Amino acid sequence: MSPSSVAAFVAALPKVELHLHLVGSASLDTVLTLARRHPDGGVPTDRDELRRFYAFTDFPHFLDVYRRVNLLVNTGADVVTLLDGLAAELATRAVRYAEVQVAPVRNHMAGIGYADLAAALTDGRALARERHGVELGWVFDADATLGPEGAEETVDFAVDHRPEGTVAIGLGGAELGVRRADFAPAFRRAVEAGLHSAPHAGETVGPDEVWAAVTELGAERIGHGIGAAGDPRLLEHLAEHGIPLEVCPTSNLRTAAVRDIAEHPLPALVAAGVPVTLATDDPGMFHTDLNAEYLLCHEVFDMGIAELAEIARTGARAAFCPPALRDEIIAEIDRVEAAHA
Repeated sequence: MSPSSVAAFVAALPKVELHLHLVGSASLDTVLTLARRHPDGGVPTDRDELRRFYAFTDFPHFLDVYRRVNLLVNTGADVVTLLDGLAAELATRAVRYAEVQVAPVRNHMAGIGYADLAAALTDGRALARERHGVELGWVFDADATLGPEGAEETVDFAVDHRPEGTVAIGLGGAELGVRRADFAPAFRRAVEAGLHSAPHAGETVGPDEVWAAVTELGAERIGHGIGAAGDPRLLEHLAEHGIPLEVCPTSNLRTAAVRDIAEHPLPALVAAGVPVTLATDDPGMFHTDLNAEYLLCHEVFDMGIAELAEIARTGARAAFCPPALRDEIIAEIDRVEAAHA
């Protein structure tokens, strides 16, 4: 099959995006808008300088840049600006549903009151649906560098404010020297309140912390999880229990979590029967989009239309969206695959 045929299929393929950070999703144009709106924020206001600003040397450098950009988002209007730009980008990639990771404590530290944040998320979600035809859900991420106390405050926000579309509690940020198990009380409280558990684990560390996410945090889905590839027993467990991994190949390359895209463990995860869905993580910062991630899997890992369609179905099945929407997306995937077979 020709590259152009695969590209046409990918462009038409209905998708979900399950690992997408609100601030990191912002396109260069959106970040430039925010940087110029808040010129004292320490983020370049020139396009070429901003592109260089996003040249990451390693994962800690990426986290530092991310936090600086996050500080530009200090009003409810800034949040709505982000969501409008995000939904417009998603719509051009045939993304029907996305779960956006929001770090409410970091937003609060940047100056947004919790009630204002909840209102902005509600307004932005409605705008995404009405203007762009994209449905959004919220995963409220605790920042691991803020410790268990920050996680408890994150759960407080999710439970007390619970803006429409709230689906899960997450855990992002640094992994080295941070034990997933330390966040177990916050995750238990979130799950008891009816939220799903979707922490990051195994992005830059090995299988032990992926195990901890499963056993201590009750993970129903795991952000990244590529560290699991080093433990056959863990791979078997993930496959047997149907615990999906949100795999972000370009992100892993940009942050140096993997040295070479050809060495990425995604094919090994799929071969082991682990449910894998593709995601972009921080597409604005990593200069990628969801179509590019699917095409990468074709070009680097030799995945054909049937395999790419199954990854899209895996994403829909892993989504914490209403069953009717899931069924609609899967039926549309089937139709598009049939049309391009």
